[in-house]
Amino acid sequence: MKRLVILGSTGSIGRSTLDVVRMHPERYTIVGLAAGSDGETLRRQAHEFGVELLALARPGPDGAPEGVALGPEAPTKLVRRSKADIVVNGISGAAGFLPSLAAIEHGAALALANKESLVIGGSFLTRAAREKNVPIIPVDSEHSAIFQCLQGEGAARIRRILLTASGGPFRERARETFAAITPAEALSHPTWDMGPRITVDSATMMNKALEIIEASWLFPVPFYKIEVCIHPQSIVHSLVEFEDTSIKAQLSPPDMRLAIAYALSWPERVALDLEPLDLSRGLTLDFLPPDEGRFPALGLAKRAMQQPDTLPCIMNAADEVAVAAFLEGRIRFDQITMLVERTMHTLAGEQAGSPEDIIALDKAARSIAQGLTSC
Repeated sequence: MKRLVILGSTGSIGRSTLDVVRMHPERYTIVGLAAGSDGETLRRQAHEFGVELLALARPGPDGAPEGVALGPEAPTKLVRRSKADIVVNGISGAAGFLPSLAAIEHGAALALANKESLVIGGSFLTRAAREKNVPIIPVDSEHSAIFQCLQGEGAARIRRILLTASGGPFRERARETFAAITPAEALSHPTWDMGPRITVDSATMMNKALEIIEASWLFPVPFYKIEVCIHPQSIVHSLVEFEDTSIKAQLSPPDMRLAIAYALSWPERVALDLEPLDLSRGLTLDFLPPDEGRFPALGLAKRAMQQPDTLPCIMNAADEVAVAAFLEGRIRFDQITMLVERTMHTLAGEQAGSPEDIIALDKAARSIAQGLTSC
C-alpha cells in the first residue's frame, strides 16, 4: 500500500485525488494533508481518511483546527515528516516549489500538478530527482498525455510535442474588445472547472505558456520542439510526433481524475469509475494554430526559455500579481500580459544559483509587478 501526502487537498486537484483514493482504498493510505486556508474542509478530510499530519499555509476566518501546523513553511515541514511514497502537489502558484523540492530530497515520487515548481526551479528539481533517483510524474492533463505517449519511446526520437489548448473563452473574440473583458467573463471556462488563477491564465493563454516551460524540463526536449495547437473539444490532451512522422495522442474525457490515477499507479493502470468516450455517437476533433497576436503570452514563454534559470520565475511571479490585480479590478484584462512583459524586461539580467536565490527573485519580481499595477 502506497503512502500519500496531498498538498492542496481542499482544491480541485486535492479533491480529485481523494476521489481516486476512494475508488482504490486497498492501494493507498493518506498520511498527510495540507491546504491553503480552508481549515474546516481539511478537518473533514482528515476525519474521513484518518489523517493526523495536517498543515495550513494560513488560517482562515474561523482559525485552524486543533493540531494543525500553520504557516507558509508548514506544507514543506509536513512533507519532511511524512515518510510518504508519493507526494501529490496540487498547491497553486510559486508556493509549491519548496514542497516539491522537499518531496524529492526525501526520496518520494512527485506527482506534480503544480507546474510552477518546474517553471521557477526546473533545474533544481530535475537535478535533485536524478540524484535521488525518484520520478517526477506529471498530473496536468497535457503533460500526463505526453508522459503516456512516451512510454516505450526515446526522447531523442521526438520531432515535436504538441500541447493542446481549448483556447479558453476568448478564442474567437475580437482582440480590440479585450480591454472590456470582465473578471466574470474570464472566469467562465468552456471546458474545465479550475481555480481562479489558472482559469484566467487559460483565458490569456499564459497557462499554456507556462506549460511549454514545464514540458521542456519534464521530458526533456528543447523548447523550440514544443508547439501549441488549439483543440476546442479538450478530448485529445496532447500529441507527440516522432522523427518517422508517426503521431501518438492520448484521448479521454476532460476529467483530472484520470491523469491523477495514472500518476499514482504508474507504471500500471487502475480501473476507474468514470464515463468513457462514446465513439458510437461520433466524435469531431478540430485542431487550429494559436493566434499569438491575440495571445502574446505564448511569445513570452519562448523569450523566457532563453534564460531558463531566471526569466520563467520572473514571468510566473509577475503573472500571479497581474491576475490578482485583474480580479480585484485594478488593471484591465489586456494589461495582464503587458505587465508580465515589463517585469521580465526589468529583471532580465538577474542570476540565480540556488533555491534560495529563486525565492528571492520571485519576491523581487512580485514587488516590481505590484508597483506596476498602481502605475
